[in-house]
Amino acid sequence: MESGGGEKPLRRIAAAFEALEASSKTAPMEVDAFSRACSQVSFLFGCLGIAFKFAEMDYVAKVEDLCEASKSISTLNNLLELDIQQDCVKQGGSHSRNLLRVKRGLDMVKVLFEQILEKDDNSLRDPATVAYAKVFAPHHGWAIRKAVAAGMYALPSKAQLVKKLNEDEASARTYMQTYIRSSGPVIAYVEELYNSRQMGIDW
Repeated sequence: MESGGGEKPLRRIAAAFEALEASSKTAPMEVDAFSRACSQVSFLFGCLGIAFKFAEMDYVAKVEDLCEASKSISTLNNLLELDIQQDCVKQGGSHSRNLLRVKRGLDMVKVLFEQILEKDDNSLRDPATVAYAKVFAPHHGWAIRKAVAAGMYALPSKAQLVKKLNEDEASARTYMQTYIRSSGPVIAYVEELYNSRQMGIDW
């Protein structure tokens, strides 16, 4: 998947989460702003190839659900409260369940970027393996974990990923750092919505 026409998807991702993190300090996080920021990340999953195809498909579908929900639900807090009232929080397809899945996708990208920046290697296999093991693997059965492990051999190199994102290594590093810094508080914000209601986040 090439980013044509001089597009800078990594910069868009970084800018979207900087804005989201800044606004969350002064007002409840809006479903619309959150889902639009998350939709920017979809391109990145597509760049990772077959190993994360399951994650891309699942993530895109869940983000689309939140985009649709934003037409009638203003804040993430209200989104959870509505599902609580309807007793459907943990049901498949509920907005609350989808929000948690999207949060995991953001978390996976954050860990991936952290690992990429820590390692000088041009291979993405170790960073992607660590990110998958930390975020997704605990929630996947043996068959999916095995398929992902096989797909890791088809990952692009770090240089190839940077090229797909229309960056050079220095600028990619800068925008990855921006995403890490700004997505952390956003992820923590979403987790707190669940933990403050004693729902937990491991389901």
